[in-house]
Amino acid sequence: MSKTSYTWLAIGLGSAALAAGSLLLTDWLGLHPCHLCIFQRLLFMLMAVLGLLAAFSRAGPVAGSLVVLLGLGGAATAAYQSWLQAQPPASVSCLAADPSLLERLVDWLGQQVPSLFLATGFCADNALVIFGLSLANWSLVSFLAALVAAGWALRLGRAHP
Repeated sequence: MSKTSYTWLAIGLGSAALAAGSLLLTDWLGLHPCHLCIFQRLLFMLMAVLGLLAAFSRAGPVAGSLVVLLGLGGAATAAYQSWLQAQPPASVSCLAADPSLLERLVDWLGQQVPSLFLATGFCADNALVIFGLSLANWSLVSFLAALVAAGWALRLGRAHP
């Protein structure tokens, strides 16, 4: 395997571990994930599949480019949720009178597979803090790390076809 393939494999396995970790933490600690949490979980799941596809198939550059797009969306979502959590309690909410496309997607997924996608919490809640960072903060760090690794793998792949 090449360095590029190992990088995609690490992104795929890391994303799968993060998605699985979010499920385990939710279950073990009785956490209530919000729409933004569930959306980030979905993005990690998709990044896991695409990272593994990039590692083991000829579709590597296309799958890798999709990983970058998902990583950007995940970083933006996690940054927005981190901002919400930094606001004074009850001063902002991520829920509006009319559900957004993201909320409708998560609600639909929650109806299809509640064990993976049911949103029961509020986006501004800071239910779990690890080493001074909320789960949204850790998610942002993870998406940014995946973006750096994916960018490196795409660049390396172009340099050594």
